Amino acid sequence: MAFSSTMILLLLLVLLSAFSATSNSVQENFMQCLDANSEHPIPISAFCSQTNSSFTSVLNSTAQNLRYLMPLVPKPEFIFIPVYESHVKSAVICARKLAIHLRFRSGGHDYEGLSYASEMETPFILLDLIQLRSINVDIDDNSAWVQAGATVGEVYYRISEKSKTHGFPAGLCSSLGIGGHITGGAYGSMMRKYGLGADNVLDARIVDVNGEILDRAAMGEDLFWAIRGGGGASFGVIIAWKIKLVAVPETVTVFTVPKTLEQGATKILYRWQQVADKLDDDLFIRVVIQVTKTSQKGKRTVTTAYNALYLGDAERLLQVMDQSFPELGLARKDCIETSWIKSVLYIAGFPSETPPEVLLEGKSLFKNYFKAKSDFVQQPIPETALERLWEMLLEEESPLMIWNPYGGMMANISDSAIPFPHRKGNLFKIQYVTSWYEGSKDATRKHMDWIKGLYDYMSAYVPTSPRAAYVNYRDLDLGMNHKNASFTEASVWGAMYFKGNFRRLVKIKSQVDPGNFFRHEQSIPVVLE
Repeated sequence: MAFSSTMILLLLLVLLSAFSATSNSVQENFMQCLDANSEHPIPISAFCSQTNSSFTSVLNSTAQNLRYLMPLVPKPEFIFIPVYESHVKSAVICARKLAIHLRFRSGGHDYEGLSYASEMETPFILLDLIQLRSINVDIDDNSAWVQAGATVGEVYYRISEKSKTHGFPAGLCSSLGIGGHITGGAYGSMMRKYGLGADNVLDARIVDVNGEILDRAAMGEDLFWAIRGGGGASFGVIIAWKIKLVAVPETVTVFTVPKTLEQGATKILYRWQQVADKLDDDLFIRVVIQVTKTSQKGKRTVTTAYNALYLGDAERLLQVMDQSFPELGLARKDCIETSWIKSVLYIAGFPSETPPEVLLEGKSLFKNYFKAKSDFVQQPIPETALERLWEMLLEEESPLMIWNPYGGMMANISDSAIPFPHRKGNLFKIQYVTSWYEGSKDATRKHMDWIKGLYDYMSAYVPTSPRAAYVNYRDLDLGMNHKNASFTEASVWGAMYFKGNFRRLVKIKSQVDPGNFFRHEQSIPVVLE
């Protein structure tokens, strides 16, 4: 039977009308339920439906990966932006009561868009915690309560307002939402001195599957263990963390020393692999590896930039470097003495004269199409292997690798202290990234194939039983859940992120959320009896 263009148009209009009615019905039912269950009135501005003119701008506002904002990627039926913690409680109660799939985000940095997109099941709604961003710093107690929607940069700024000798050891990217960031571990430039952000959490407030707001005492030590590094959105909605502040000197020193292939980058990087985890615990030197243009027209090279924070003055830093890593050739002119809060801006990549107040804006410096992967390295990668690596990087348009050193406190904390297991024995972690600015299928396939090829190549130089990965660098290539994932199915990626801690995470998940209400493509599964 042939259909005329008029008939097809009418059919589309009917389908769109049905979709709109269903969407409106979901929102109306949800709003009615919220009104009946909320302790505080809910402003109409807290809702943003697909028919609202601001829907796209609100959805895109904190999302980092343009791959998950493409037209064909399923969007939430509507976005609910709670103003009070009690609104989150009511949202969980109502989503569960109405059997509506729930996604939630604090900062939008999820690499695979799991906090604001869902390809596993639709329809779904988005709970955006962006309005829950209060920060209460208590210097006398060396602690701070921070709501989930606050950015890492805001937290750093508010601490520095109260003290020049206190800080917090979390992320290098200032626009990260603190809520989700800590659920995966939260590493930064003070990790070798103090461990991860998740290692420095004293308490938390979480909305559980029953819509109850629980603190550490109420949730118990098992759940408190699970939420500090067990990955986001598996156990409940984090609404606040109580973090432990750490000591920082009034003067710290930063530097960035670039070395190209023509300047002996390969040999220097090989030496860095041998010493980076053994340096003074006050010194963090990461290596940012990119392809750059040379002075010769049309030619490119690989640049390895040694980007560092030292918790002390330049004079002492130069002594440490002369003893431990003289091959880099660090000179006094390379060193910038500054305050800890200004070092945050430096490491995050802000221009040198940027005032710290920019951290209150919570804006990301980057938004593009990208794909990322990760590895943990336990033996130095040989120079010959590095030379082939450079060839592969030069084949790609905009590749990026970041090598982050381990050792120090990271080697002193047990693999099972929190779910994050990547501790003693690791020399450094690698983040692989490729980014692009055209969203076509061909462009996406090209770059995705390239990074998969790079990842396959690197398998010869990292442990593979299992091959390890960092959960905050979500990678759906490692495996995905179905709506009711099995333990065996999820163990493939679960072992890579959590190693032996995965089994304990599954046990806790099965106890606190047996119906698997909090779920996504890589959430912790339940054990079905």
